[in-house]
Amino acid sequence: MKKLVIAIDGPAASGKSTTARLTAERLGYLFIDTGAMYRAVTLRVLEEKLDPGDERLIGRLAEEMQLTFEHSRDEFKVKVNGRDVTRAIRSPAVTKTVSRVSAIKSVREIMVRHQRKIARDGGVVIEGRDIGTVVLPEADLKIYLVADVKERARRRARELQGGGIEVPVDTLKDELEERDLRDASRVNSPLRKAPDAIELDTSRLTVEQQVDYVVQKAREILRSRT
Repeated sequence: MKKLVIAIDGPAASGKSTTARLTAERLGYLFIDTGAMYRAVTLRVLEEKLDPGDERLIGRLAEEMQLTFEHSRDEFKVKVNGRDVTRAIRSPAVTKTVSRVSAIKSVREIMVRHQRKIARDGGVVIEGRDIGTVVLPEADLKIYLVADVKERARRRARELQGGGIEVPVDTLKDELEERDLRDASRVNSPLRKAPDAIELDTSRLTVEQQVDYVVQKAREILRSRT
């Protein structure tokens, strides 16, 4: 039986990455963090000191860079041209700029091409903001995560603290609200829930509860196909 393609979408810090990664582990699937892909491009834009509005140069940069992932049970690494950038792509500077870079049409086209190739044979849990609507509209299971913005800001603060970065929760809340607005109003692949996606509010759920829910839905689909 062909393995499923599971799409998990939602706004920043709604729990997508952790839920998708642990769901993939439970099912024995491949985990793909598409947000990390756009962050990696953004990091290179900042390192090269490019204007975030220069679509031509940034598109060329995205086309030429080698982006790879490494998976282990306890770790997910992102590498650009062989260099580990897993922590660097989570910096405040990248977070502040990634929405502008990810809105560039050529960048999205290049990343979507990679994502579809990875998901072609199934057995993947792929998370982002437009997976169920644009990247993989025929996904077998679509989950749309939401959470209270204050809780999302707390989660982002904890994530940054883990990397030795301290940012006030209120500052992060303002940044998330601004990011939500940009993501929802952009012309190319705006953030929105697919009509056939299942919405899950994670504000008061533990990570384990979130993962249990998605895994249960996946297994229901698999059982229905036997």
